[in-house]
Amino acid sequence: MSDAVLGLVGFAAALGLIALGTPVAIAMGVIGGVGYWYLNGWMGVAYIFGSSPFESIFPYSFSVIPLFVMMGVFASHAGLSRSLFDVINSFIGHRKGGLAVTTVGASAFFGAICGSSLATVATIGRVALPEMKRHGYDPSLSTATVAAGGTLGVLIPPSVLLVIYGLLTQSSIGQLFIGALVPGLLGALLYAGAIMVRVRLNPEIAPAAERTSWPDRFRFLGKVWQVVLLFALVIGGIYLGWFSPTEAAAVGAVGAFVLALLSGELTFGAMRASVFETAGLTGMIFFILIGAALFNFFLENTGLPQLLIEMIRSSGLGPYQVMVLILLFYVILGCFMDAMSMILLTVPLLAPVALELDFNLIWFGIIVVTVAEIGLITPPIGMNLFVAQAAAGNIPLGTIIKGIFPFILADFVRLGLLVAFPALVLWLPGMAY
Repeated sequence: MSDAVLGLVGFAAALGLIALGTPVAIAMGVIGGVGYWYLNGWMGVAYIFGSSPFESIFPYSFSVIPLFVMMGVFASHAGLSRSLFDVINSFIGHRKGGLAVTTVGASAFFGAICGSSLATVATIGRVALPEMKRHGYDPSLSTATVAAGGTLGVLIPPSVLLVIYGLLTQSSIGQLFIGALVPGLLGALLYAGAIMVRVRLNPEIAPAAERTSWPDRFRFLGKVWQVVLLFALVIGGIYLGWFSPTEAAAVGAVGAFVLALLSGELTFGAMRASVFETAGLTGMIFFILIGAALFNFFLENTGLPQLLIEMIRSSGLGPYQVMVLILLFYVILGCFMDAMSMILLTVPLLAPVALELDFNLIWFGIIVVTVAEIGLITPPIGMNLFVAQAAAGNIPLGTIIKGIFPFILADFVRLGLLVAFPALVLWLPGMAY
């Protein structure tokens, strides 16, 4: 068996273990260790197990992960989701479908200070689903809106997935964050458009809510200026060169802590829970990064990335034809894997291919994360669908799946626009750097 074929077998074995329910870190670590032993013997595998776990997570740049995780956790405990929902709802909730559009907007803003899709679905769902149920919204629309809106937390900075992609490819995290702003806004607008088209076709599924008075609108606006300030400080500081991404993460974490403190929601119990949640999420991410490092050692030794590049050179396919194949691969993979697993498993393999095709790695990263978003709401294993179901209570999963397809269509429209017009991603980073 040639080394490259062994790499393909190892890649398929890792996918198989993950599909069987093996934690992704263990699946990649075990396959990487066994494959490296087959290639280099016991001394080789002893070396990588002795050095790789430390080297894969010790760089200073990795401190951005726990800081952004902490920022999101404190934001969740500050009651910001309720304030964001109220202020957007006060302006558009009185229109048919307004509460659903409000949910998308609140998810986008909360994702801007949280960075986690699952946390956005769970947090916004606790606020939005009871309101939509009270106003007679169709369950398939309300639950699907919460699930789809949560995907915006993956792309709109600060995004943990963008941080991990940047660390894997040695790309600028600041450029990735700034490049994600327009695609994230475009995603929110397309989701809102999908809602309005569905409501126009069937107005009974989303009745209008009561109109909010202007004094109440100003009162709600007074509760969210801190969120806008925090987001502007973190992302604006990166854009203007005031902070490095790591420094911006520290500023964001401290800012979210202060907001939680001022809100009165940060009791000793909430503080303790926040610290434990941050440690748990960070430990999980770092454990996956260690497994990915072991697996990537194995793949690099097999020469599989080089084989893929040679196959593409000899295939006669153009760069965008190859991009379509990559996107199809991610869409299919997203039906069965979560977004972080996909990125950690595939980016080390496909980033050299992207460079060979002269793709900008910032643009390619936004494309990859956008496809990962689609996987979060794609049946049968779309993680956001299950979180939305848990937040809704007794809603069947089939009801949520029924309502999710307009949002998936909107995602494919956005993906097509980003592929056709790379400037949507690269314009802002080009101005900032």
